[in-house]
Amino acid sequence: MSMDFIEAMNELEREKGISKDVLFEAIEAALISSYKRNFNTAQNVRVDMNRNSGVIKVYARKLIVEEVLDPRTEISLPAAREINPHFQLEDIAEIEVTPRDFGRIAAQTAKQVVTQRIREAERGLIYNKFVDKEEDIVTGTVQRQDPRNIYIDLGKVEAVLPLGELMPNEKFSHLDRIKAYITKVENTTKGPQIMLSRSHPGLLKRLFELEVPEIFDGVVEIRSVAREAGFRSKIAVHSRNAEVDPVGSCVGPRGTRVQTIVNELRGEKIDIVRYSDNVDEYVANALSPSKVLEVQVFEEEKMARVIVPDYQLSLAIGIKGQNARLAAKLTGWKIDIKSETQAEEELGRPRTSIDEMHQDSVSVD
Repeated sequence: MSMDFIEAMNELEREKGISKDVLFEAIEAALISSYKRNFNTAQNVRVDMNRNSGVIKVYARKLIVEEVLDPRTEISLPAAREINPHFQLEDIAEIEVTPRDFGRIAAQTAKQVVTQRIREAERGLIYNKFVDKEEDIVTGTVQRQDPRNIYIDLGKVEAVLPLGELMPNEKFSHLDRIKAYITKVENTTKGPQIMLSRSHPGLLKRLFELEVPEIFDGVVEIRSVAREAGFRSKIAVHSRNAEVDPVGSCVGPRGTRVQTIVNELRGEKIDIVRYSDNVDEYVANALSPSKVLEVQVFEEEKMARVIVPDYQLSLAIGIKGQNARLAAKLTGWKIDIKSETQAEEELGRPRTSIDEMHQDSVSVD
């Protein structure tokens, strides 16, 4: 093996971060297999590759015995002492058996091993890069599509976006730019596998974290997200600073911040509500944009009964129950919505004027 090869190994260690010693050991192990395969031998051999000169030698390893039964793996004590007079029975004697044309085989084998190790190292670097981006947003280019997945080019790796993780009625064409949320990164035998989603609630959360400086700085906190991708979402926010309005921060000047997110999500409606440790207030806020008159909390059942004006009942429930369903997901409480009339008839409540509870929320289409 030439000095140029040794220098190339040093260069790989510097540029790719692949240990030169690991490469040498891998080449030696591969050369043992190549020797046995090419010279049709069952001998126990050791291959030594000089780390400085690149010279390769093959040694047959034989057990020193009194009576030789298998000359391929055994050697007599007198024969062994011709090599080294200090040998004893049961020692291992090494005899050089380097073939004359082994250099050509060694060069080919070394090239294959190094190429494989470079590929593995690059896969490892890509995996380490993207495993840190799990639950984050990436931007890529649509490369191809099959009946189940869209394949996104992220530079040195191709990610998978299942069609089931798209928003309804969302379509992409070849070379379209796309933002997606990384749900999972796995290190497989074929390299890193990166799974993406456009419908995951985490996408909405990360978009707000990127778009709203107060969230990025930690002043405003996202407490909960509920999403029915492509239709409507609710996000509960809380401020650690009493002087900072969490809802207003997320909406932005003239609604610019939230509108950017709405545009990215193809017009998905977003309700931004103020989080509260007070359950009845939090539930009332979560039912935005409807008005709430009263919330009755049943701690043991983790259920809240909500009373709304008659004319607000359909708004509180939402189309096909969507508003109530999202509010329940957002708060983690079961919500039973009743109109004033229903409350009077079913619960025997008098229809008295109840002060409308304070609601702090914004609904954005």
